[in-house]
Amino acid sequence: MDPVTTTQVITDTAAVDAVPLDFSIWGLFMRADIVVKLVMMGLFFASVWSWAIIFDKWWRFARVERRADQFERIFWSGRSLDDLYQEMGHRPQHPLSALFIAAMREWRRSQDVVTSSFVGLKERVDKVMQVTISREMMALESRLLFLATVGSVAPFVGLFGTVWGIMNSFQSIAISRDTNLAVVAPGIAEALFATALGLVAAIPAVVAYNRFSNQTSRIGARMESFADEFSAILSRQLDERG
Repeated sequence: MDPVTTTQVITDTAAVDAVPLDFSIWGLFMRADIVVKLVMMGLFFASVWSWAIIFDKWWRFARVERRADQFERIFWSGRSLDDLYQEMGHRPQHPLSALFIAAMREWRRSQDVVTSSFVGLKERVDKVMQVTISREMMALESRLLFLATVGSVAPFVGLFGTVWGIMNSFQSIAISRDTNLAVVAPGIAEALFATALGLVAAIPAVVAYNRFSNQTSRIGARMESFADEFSAILSRQLDERG
């Protein structure tokens, strides 16, 4: 080979090697394989949707607990149940008010019917409250399953992207017959970035799911306690009538 040509090849190779690789988030995404890109995009959108659910649930649970505290203060202030029922306008704004309105609606509807079965009236009111509790709990638990799914699946999806990226890196070594770190570094970086995205999506989802599940259980227990206390009040009124 001509010495001039050899020198030119060495120079060109050195120039190529001297070009710095872009290891930014966008650069890693653009260099990634189509499969790894799909994994990254899926994890990114799962993370965005998880955060949307987290903010929505955080605001909703805070509002529910604040209004429940206000309602219980009014309920136990000694006001008439009928006055409170009329004031609320039959439009529940939180689970406890929905429970109260449903029970009072059945109570007043049953009073309009001539019947001597006080036991049947109490059973109907209790049944209505249990149905209301189940409905309100379903509303509170909505979309929590998505957080649980992201928290459990996202790391494995990211791991799949990692395995795929490392396979591409080994293929690059086989094709180039070069074990230089510069050959495999981009593929390994893309693979690890997929793992990082999986963890970024999973960790907040798991933490939020545990927190919101605990709050849901606490609100459910609060509704059960209120239902028992309200049932006792109605039972006492039935006994006074009897």
